[in-house]
Amino acid sequence: MSKRNRMPGLRFRNGLWHIEKRCKDCPDGWLRESTDTASRIEAEQYLIRRLAEIGQEARRQKAAVYRFEDAGMRYLEEIAQKPSSETVAMHLDQLFPFIGSMPLAQIHDGTLKAFVDHERARGLAPKSVNNVIGIVSTVLNRAARVWRTEDGTPWLKQAPAQLTRLSTKGRQAKPYPLSWEEQDRLFRSLPRHLADAALFAVNTGCREQEICRLRWDWEVKVTDLETAVFVLPESVTKTSTERVVVLNAVARNVVESRRGMHAVFVFTYRGKPMTRLRNTAWKRAWKAVDLPSENGILKGVHNLRHTFGRRLRGAGVPLETRKTLLGHANGDITTHYSAAELTELIYASEKIVDRGIAQTPTLTVVKRNVMKSVG
Repeated sequence: MSKRNRMPGLRFRNGLWHIEKRCKDCPDGWLRESTDTASRIEAEQYLIRRLAEIGQEARRQKAAVYRFEDAGMRYLEEIAQKPSSETVAMHLDQLFPFIGSMPLAQIHDGTLKAFVDHERARGLAPKSVNNVIGIVSTVLNRAARVWRTEDGTPWLKQAPAQLTRLSTKGRQAKPYPLSWEEQDRLFRSLPRHLADAALFAVNTGCREQEICRLRWDWEVKVTDLETAVFVLPESVTKTSTERVVVLNAVARNVVESRRGMHAVFVFTYRGKPMTRLRNTAWKRAWKAVDLPSENGILKGVHNLRHTFGRRLRGAGVPLETRKTLLGHANGDITTHYSAAELTELIYASEKIVDRGIAQTPTLTVVKRNVMKSVG
């Protein structure tokens, strides 16, 4: 019985088959790697598969057919130094399982449908889904208008028409300011890193990403007032303007409790900056303490900002001061506050520390039926 013809390019060493084969599509002309098997048949099958993969990749590159994953990673490299890079990386992780392997020319509303359906099924709000779709549009536009191959050919011949966004009309969640008792129940159910961030949010009115990206080098000491504030750069704030965040006694205690945990970021988890607060742990805690949802969607961290604003109003803080504390866009925003102005802002934020004891009473208007007598 004759021996079966054996495929050349395999060497048996240390109990395993290793590939040593010339390969015109490999960078140095050789394919050298272990097959991780002691079976000759399995090693030959592995070699055939690897040669096919390498050949396919070479043909794809020669034809300049780029996948969404290629383009997404290049975009991420270009914005690596920007604060938004962490959020973009998170969105790309959401997208890659659905469209990562697709050629750029195949990305359109139809191929994005599976992603959109999946995210909506797990309760993601239309606005959040639209943010991810926006990343897809940005990547495709760069591939068509900016990135070029060595011979000057664009990565994508033509960017697709505007990708369809989900309608957010009538879907915006109504604010639900927390009572002090609800706040206590919720925060007790959160893990330490989330409870700290939430307590900071409800005492400063900061938005989610302003908290996640908060850095120690943004802290500014105010010697005259024996306190400190955080000055957020315009790249972080929603209004694209610098914002001063003053700290009341509770917020200061939170900051001091976090000091020394990380060299760069104030709020971290397992040694890394937090990317979002409304995560699985947040949702689990919100459900556990039986707080309300709307259309099946749980209230997000932005609700803490509403709570801060409502408590300021209940404490009699004037509208303009509330706007400044909340970082609302207006023509009078400046980071160059005088000591008197900072004192006013700090005093206003301190009014909610007493948990509403000194707040003005809430008036309830009762409608009564008036019956007219008939003479």
